[in-house]
Formats: sequence, structure tokens, C-alpha cells
Amino acid sequence: MGADRDRTGDPVGDGVDATTAFPGGGVGHGSGRTSDAGGEPDPHRAVRRDEAVRAAVEQGLLGPGTPIVALLDVPGIRASAAALRAAFDAVAAPGTPVLHAFAVKATPLVPVLRLLYEQGIGAEVASPGELALARTAQVPPAHIVLDSPAKTSAELREALALGIAVNADNPQELDRIDGLMRSTSTRSPLGIRVNTQVGGGSIEALSTATPTSKFGVALRDEGAREWVVGAYADRPWLTRLHAHTGSQGIPLSLMARGVAETYALAEEINRHIGRRQIDTIDLGGGLPVNFGSDATAPTYAQYARLLAEVVPGLFDGRYGLVTEFGRSLLAKHGTVLARVEYTKSAGGRAVAVTHAGVQVAARTVYAPASWPLRIAAYDAKGRPKAGPDVVQDIAGPACFAGDLLAEGRALPLLEQGDYAAALDTGAYYFAHHYAYNSLARPGIYGFAPDGEGGVRFAVVREPQTLDEIVAESGGAQPSALTGL
Repeated sequence: MGADRDRTGDPVGDGVDATTAFPGGGVGHGSGRTSDAGGEPDPHRAVRRDEAVRAAVEQGLLGPGTPIVALLDVPGIRASAAALRAAFDAVAAPGTPVLHAFAVKATPLVPVLRLLYEQGIGAEVASPGELALARTAQVPPAHIVLDSPAKTSAELREALALGIAVNADNPQELDRIDGLMRSTSTRSPLGIRVNTQVGGGSIEALSTATPTSKFGVALRDEGAREWVVGAYADRPWLTRLHAHTGSQGIPLSLMARGVAETYALAEEINRHIGRRQIDTIDLGGGLPVNFGSDATAPTYAQYARLLAEVVPGLFDGRYGLVTEFGRSLLAKHGTVLARVEYTKSAGGRAVAVTHAGVQVAARTVYAPASWPLRIAAYDAKGRPKAGPDVVQDIAGPACFAGDLLAEGRALPLLEQGDYAAALDTGAYYFAHHYAYNSLARPGIYGFAPDGEGGVRFAVVREPQTLDEIVAESGGAQPSALTGL
């Protein structure tokens, strides 16, 4: 019997594991399966989204003159933050200090960082720009962690002056910190990032614990473990240990193994020194996301319980904890909406040409097998599209043939003036613009119920103007090259 389908064009059937069944953490379209993986469906998520799409059209945020917008589900973000805090509170000994630091790279938007901080989530930054965003969002230095494989002396000096936690990536960086520590007093918690080399997942580019990963000190290389132990013995101010196994495409079992290796190293270092010098373990982040349905899978609670089973000593109160989740906090709460400008047929297949493509979904366009997106169909009034499924391509506006949000997707037939919604795009999509064809960045709006049966919106980021595009492209000096 053929699989039933939901109106996003994804097959609906029996569940499979979200982290292994499909490289992107979801399910291959046409497989006849979804990937809830024991996750938690949110019956309100799709309802809020549908109401927001209709309201965006009715309130003029979306239409012929503004053919692409991005929406953020604010109640959904708050719920994810609460779920993260609750998951670790449930397994950690009472009084254990836990800092959840959002990986800013996932959604580098000041209002998002401020919302998360008000929900008890700090910031993990990896560049001067990300630090500036976190500080503008008024995230206190004590709630910020600086990670990067290429920190400059100026970045390190600023972090130490502010009291921001720093994880040194390599021996040369630690030498640089040594020099700064001789002339600087700081409140910054300091540690070393290690690569446990436990292996990669299904997406090579996101696997940070492979034998040759560029991140951290490779523990299994000859002499590396001994160097790390000695580095802590020589520096009483090194009090943290950091590792990050990877993100999308990494099974929970491998993530837990990476944490177990890090914990074992912390124990070894403290035994060698004869005291509890390492008092905090930074677990990194990277919980994979199910892109196959509206379910949240895997959940923070599942991950925290697994860690408690595999590494029980981690939660007995002897160590403070830091996490650095990004995608899993935001992905399910974002939607990119694009107007269907034209429809056509090519080779017998229907094609809907929309205003969302590579400029907002570069990973999906260039690596669709690893980064599939669900597409939902809405009519010209912003209502869920009805009708029989038709196999069709959802194309973007960029000038190359591969600019497709989805290929061969079974959906109610999109028509001119309808809207295609790219779901689960709250992280690494609408906030990471790719300026192909000088296409403008879309406006981003948060939404929440207005308490009276409607939806209210708040501007997160204004849509980019043509003047701004020209300015960013050297418009102020058009003759700069002609006189050379």
C-alpha cells in the first residue's frame, strides 16, 4: 500500500530514527516513512504557523510587492528554551551550575539573542561580529563563551578584559593566552578544546570529532593527551575542558561517547594534579533536528537522560556544565514564505517559480540530500492549499538551473499568486543570506497570538533595500578602478 502524505508533501508512515535514517536528520522524500524517532509532536506548532501565514497576507507583510518574508514563532522559541533548561535540571544534582549558551552562528539576530537570554540562555560566539551581537542584546559577559579556531590577539585581549569564558583551540593559542595572562588580570574562565576523535556522522562537513578535524587538540595523536594533561598542571588558571562532537547527522550515541571521553579526560587531569582544578565541562552542542515532520526529535530530555546513563558522574554536582546548542533551539520555529510568481511545465513536470531559493537556502540548494526542506502550500489568501497532490518542482529566482527548494515534490498544485512555505528554517537559513544575483535579504518578523484570536508581528530585521545592496557593492566609489 502506498504511504499517505501530509500537505507538506512529505510521506507519512511508521517512524525511524531521526539521526540515522536520512543524512539531514529527516527522511528521504518518497521513502514512505517519517522520522519522529520517539519525539514530541507539537499539535499547536502547525496551527500557529497557519494562522501566522494568513495574518501575514492579511496585514500586508506578504504580497505582490513583498514576495518573500521570514517568520519566527516566538512561543515556540520560548518552549524550546524551557525544554532545554528542564532537561538538564532533571538529571543534574541540585545546585549544579549550568550555562546554556546559544550558538549565535545558527541565528545571528539581536532580538533572538535577547529573547533567549530572557529565557535563561546565554551566547556562544565565534567571531568579533557575533560577540558584538551578543553584547548589543545585553547578554552579560558571564553568560558568553568564546570559541573559534582562529582567535586574534585582539579578540583574546577583549574577552579577557570583559571576563568572557574562552576555550583555547590549540597549543599556539594557549601560548598567546599565556602572554596575555602575564600582563592581565581577568575573571574569564579559561579552558582547552579537545577533539576526542570518536568519529563522524553522515554529513562530513559537520563532523567535528573525526581524526583530522580542524577543531581542538586531537587527543589520539601521538603525545597530545600527555600535552593536555601537562598544560593544565602548569596553569592553575585553566579550569574548563571543552569538546564538541558535531551536529546534524550525528547519532546521539556518538555524541554521548564524545562527552564520555571528555569527562574521562577531566577526571584524569584532576587526579594527576591532585585536586579538582577542572571544575566545568563544556559539552558543546549540536543536537540533530528532525526535518521530516513537525515533531521535535530527538528531544533535549532524551539526550540528557542518555548522558546521565552513559556518564553518570557528569551530573553528580562536582562539575559545572556548559552547553552550546544552536540549530535545535531555533530550526523548528522558522518559516520562509515565498510568493509563486509564475508556474510552468517542463518535461511533463509542473514547476512553481518562487522568490525563495539559494539566497536563503544555500545548503539545501547545493546539497539537497543532506539538507531537505519540507514545503507547505498556501493559497493567495494565506490559507492552507487544498486539492490533489501533484508532483512539482519548487524553484527559486536565481539564474542557475539547480536553484530548487524542492524537486519532484508531491503537493497541492501551486498556482500563480500562491505561496510556498519552506519549513524548519529558523536556523542557518533566513539569517545567513547568500547574495547571489544581488537578491535582497528578506524581512524577518516574529509572531505570537495577540490574545484576541489574532496574530501580532514584531520586526526582527527590516527587508534589505536596493540602496543598501548598492552601498554594500561599492556604490559610493563607482570610479574607484577607472583611474588605476
